[in-house]
Amino acid sequence: MTINEHVEEFHGLPVTDFREAEQEGKLPAADATAWRIGLDWDDEQGFAELWQKFLDTVEPERVTALVLGRWFPEEPESLSEALPLILAAADRLPALRALFLGDITFEECEISWIQMCDITPVFAAFPRLEELVVRGASEDYDDKERLGLKPVRHERLKALRFESGGLPAEIVRAVGACDFPALEKLELWLGVDNYGGNWTMDDLAPFLSGAKLPALTHLGLQDSVFQDQIAALVARAPVVPRLTGLSLSMGAFTDEGAAALLEGQPLTHLKILDLHHHYLTEGMQQRLRDALPGVAVDLSGAEDPGDNWRYVAISE
Repeated sequence: MTINEHVEEFHGLPVTDFREAEQEGKLPAADATAWRIGLDWDDEQGFAELWQKFLDTVEPERVTALVLGRWFPEEPESLSEALPLILAAADRLPALRALFLGDITFEECEISWIQMCDITPVFAAFPRLEELVVRGASEDYDDKERLGLKPVRHERLKALRFESGGLPAEIVRAVGACDFPALEKLELWLGVDNYGGNWTMDDLAPFLSGAKLPALTHLGLQDSVFQDQIAALVARAPVVPRLTGLSLSMGAFTDEGAAALLEGQPLTHLKILDLHHHYLTEGMQQRLRDALPGVAVDLSGAEDPGDNWRYVAISE
């Protein structure tokens, strides 16, 4: 997965940019698309005006998926300027099932510059939400607002992904403390310490046990320089036998991590093992294919295993 292009599909629906579609006079049915609401560089209107036009133009009560693009026209601004507008319209969006906060490419704003805010109110405002994606966390600078989350319980959420070049420990711990009885898919782009990823291996324990995630079938612990150590924990993690999908991609995954997986508990029950962007030798790649013949193993994006400087896919 990359962040150099806007998403074209979300929650099983094609994405339509509302601003462009409205200008062209080609608006699809409200429930036939995931609506992207975002500003462009040359937009004279602000986000509040664009959001109100969206609510007044489509049938918001039929909208099932929203993709939030840039809420700022030029320099990054906090999501706290735009999120309250969306939350205030929750009663007009009773069918909303999916929300993507921050579909912003690196050309528009580096992922570490995206200024988020406390997203906890989203869960209360949309009790029927099934999918949530959050991109960005902000570096630990005094003049930037950081991503926030308090432990919550949500009955309907099925898919949750945090995309970040450095996921703060308090976010990882908050997710681990949440009650998501229906959650089937969880993906965390853990990132690096230089961009705020100060989590520890101990912080991953709730996801590896799966005790508070009874419906979980896909787990992604990705984008880390410590991917080998994570793999060693996964190799004996209680949650693994009930997974159908496992993502250890986007990080500094080497033969050491692959050997830990192969020497650990069986993985032949998996449907998908995502290891893209890795530092595996060709021999180890073949060992994985041979050991997991019925598993779709993604070994794309191979980097030089002899490179002493091993980088993650997404950081700045």
